[in-house]
Amino acid sequence: MATNTPAVLFRGAATLTTTTVLYTVPSSTTTVVTNIAVTNTAATAATFTLAMGPSAGQVALHTTTAIAANSTIYIDLKQVLLTTNTLTGGASATTVNFQISGMTVA
Repeated sequence: MATNTPAVLFRGAATLTTTTVLYTVPSSTTTVVTNIAVTNTAATAATFTLAMGPSAGQVALHTTTAIAANSTIYIDLKQVLLTTNTLTGGASATTVNFQISGMTVA
């Protein structure tokens, strides 16, 4: 029987490279991404980018999306990632932080 385990998939500051791998689904596992919080702790606006899927053929969730100064964007979704799929992202400033939660199914 499959075991569902709540998980923090990524928590930390964004890099300036928008294709940075934030999470890779382990072998023999499926992951469901359920919530993403994007926070900008700076006094100036920034942008962020997030994508998910297989390395060849990722689907953009947000592309250069603006986030106001000192604010948070909450994204509620239910997206399935299969074994070896990745979640990638980055921002225009390292003051942008990602908190990505989900469920692993193994």
